[in-house]
Amino acid sequence: MNEKILVVDDEVNLLNVIKDYLSKESYEVFTASRGSKALEVFRDIEPDFIILDLMLPDLSGENICREIRKESDVPILMLTAKSTEDDKVTGLYIGADDYLTKPFSPRELVGRVRAILRRSKGNSELTDSLEFNNKDLCIDIPGHRVTKSGQEVNLTPNEFKVLLAMAQNPRKVFSRSHLVSHAFGYDFEGYDRTVDTHIKNLRQKIEDNVREPKYIVTVYGVGYKFEGE
Repeated sequence: MNEKILVVDDEVNLLNVIKDYLSKESYEVFTASRGSKALEVFRDIEPDFIILDLMLPDLSGENICREIRKESDVPILMLTAKSTEDDKVTGLYIGADDYLTKPFSPRELVGRVRAILRRSKGNSELTDSLEFNNKDLCIDIPGHRVTKSGQEVNLTPNEFKVLLAMAQNPRKVFSRSHLVSHAFGYDFEGYDRTVDTHIKNLRQKIEDNVREPKYIVTVYGVGYKFEGE
């Protein structure tokens, strides 16, 4: 069965272009141009993926995302004409999996959809271990054990939680607040620099060159992402 994708945008021409590109990739595409209709379709079809514009005539994309997150962990890609750091961080913090700033290439959008769906499917499969870069970095989840180049790495419990949260979501961009919430399961306001300390310590322990990290990469103006293959 083909994956069902809900596309929400009030620009009709853009909506049709996105639908055409996704349909060519054999996705089953549903559309909505208003927020209220988007929530109705979401509950009716239970989509596998949602592409959601931030600026809608009746409900904001942020509010729609919050409502969806109360009911589902379906992957959400935000479309935004806003390019400021605060807008991006807000979208990620309230539960979006990624964002794309307008104008964008439809081919890039399709690529993002594929990557996020692939990541989502991988996370849904239970696994006891994660291996990256031909076993250069290995994470034993039940044993809370990490090895780098065959040598065990001593991590604190919090460092392990941060690394695992990122490694289970490769290429997902985390704001500091979102990363702490994802890793520890609670909101953690006012202590962003604590996250930076964990990241600094992790890089010293798992990176070959902390000045040019290949695993934990800084996304300037937003946060961090994990790049291991």
